[in-house]
Amino acid sequence: MKRDLSKVLMPDHPMYTEAVEALKVYHKAQVDGVVGIELERLRLMAEHRFQAVTDYQLHALGGPVEKGH
Repeated sequence: MKRDLSKVLMPDHPMYTEAVEALKVYHKAQVDGVVGIELERLRLMAEHRFQAVTDYQLHALGGPVEKGH
């Protein structure tokens, strides 16, 4: 089966770069001593963005797509 790689996100795609930036913000907050609910919020934002990229990539490559909940 031939896959259409034109739909795969490249590392410079905004969705991907936003996920990387969110992770950087989270790690900087850790270094800066941010704790509690604010640090957890930043972690969840980074995790959510990377999960969205992963889900998109799986779909673009013809993998199984989980149903939203």
